[in-house]
Amino acid sequence: MGTILLNRHLSPFDILVKNFFQSEEQFQTPNNKIINHPVDIYEDDDGIYFDIACTGLNKKQIDVNVENDMLKISYKKEESPPEERYVHYSGIAKRSFNLGWKIARRFDLAKIEASMKDGLLKLFIPLTPENKPKTVSIK
Repeated sequence: MGTILLNRHLSPFDILVKNFFQSEEQFQTPNNKIINHPVDIYEDDDGIYFDIACTGLNKKQIDVNVENDMLKISYKKEESPPEERYVHYSGIAKRSFNLGWKIARRFDLAKIEASMKDGLLKLFIPLTPENKPKTVSIK
């Protein structure tokens, strides 16, 4: 149950100062950052498309898995560069990523198509035939 102060009116500044000095919590800097991977997802009458940035990677380094109605795409960064080279500067970010989406049943995951060109992984998942847009003629 809260305390009711009837005798004294507290301004917002009084409350702020009181809360600042009587706070039991310690100020902490966030130590887990969420890094969003660059992805474009769009849809048309044929299906859904995924464009995923994979700069500096080749298609053998990327895993694309389909389990039930889940699409999973991942890349795990190499632990350390080979010892025979000395890196002067590393400006290309090759961060590990693990992406996943639950795909609606109106898309046919069995017919997924994947291609990679110029550091861009392109995925296409077609609509199932019964879910494609239909034109109904009026009798």
